[in-house]
Amino acid sequence: MNCKNCHTELDQHDDYCKNCGGKVIRNRLTIKNLFHHVSATFLNLDNTFLLTFLNLFKKPEDVIGGFINGTRKRYINPINYLALAITIGGIYMIILNKYFPNQLIELSSGGIKEQEVFAAKFMSGIKDYYSLFMVLLIPFYALISRLVFINKKEFNYTEHLVMVMYIVAQFSLISSFLNLLLFLLQLPASILSGGSIFFQIAFFGYCYKRLYKLSIPEIILKTLIFLGILLAFTIVFSIMAVIIGIMFKDSVFIQDLIELQKDAFEAGKKAAEAAAAAKNK
Repeated sequence: MNCKNCHTELDQHDDYCKNCGGKVIRNRLTIKNLFHHVSATFLNLDNTFLLTFLNLFKKPEDVIGGFINGTRKRYINPINYLALAITIGGIYMIILNKYFPNQLIELSSGGIKEQEVFAAKFMSGIKDYYSLFMVLLIPFYALISRLVFINKKEFNYTEHLVMVMYIVAQFSLISSFLNLLLFLLQLPASILSGGSIFFQIAFFGYCYKRLYKLSIPEIILKTLIFLGILLAFTIVFSIMAVIIGIMFKDSVFIQDLIELQKDAFEAGKKAAEAAAAAKNK
């Protein structure tokens, strides 16, 4: 008999392949053993998914640092974990779009009525390219985190990619389930939006604090530097977008982007006027 995974020849009584470590499957697939496999994979307290998920909260340095330092079996690797988060996030977006379309627009607009038109167009693009959007964030965040810790040599850029994959995947998983719960409770969109941003910043800071063994003042300073670099990149990209828009102003895609920017500007202007009027009262 040969291993079904790597085709290495096996002894008759082998339960695991001595070459790849894969479990030897002798029984045909049935509903019963399929359910047993799924429950063992995701519900068993000793499974790698639950260990990865829980320990990214309790001791992220064990999960992330362990993978970087060569511990590759105990926890799910970062690429698989990110793929799982993207899959669940895609399902989450489908559920929101189907059952909570108005709340989704309110969430993306931060609860500001004047920005809902822009938010609806923005979310239409995000739900179509959700996976691509998440993947593109990884190298961008990793570059910023490497710049923030440029004076520390413990981790290189590739290792920062691993950090960000785990952190973004964990944030995506928890926010998908938590946002659904909060939508069901019908909490205001401003609370959801603000809470999501705060949790993301806090979780990034917590993980980096544990990985680099930083004090609280140190991680606060690093977080402010991270946000400053993020703002600088955002300004640079906005300027580049304007230049590209001028160069290709006749493009249909660019025209759509310009319209979106106009909508955003008008929404911001109306929101500012409304706030000023309320203050004068």
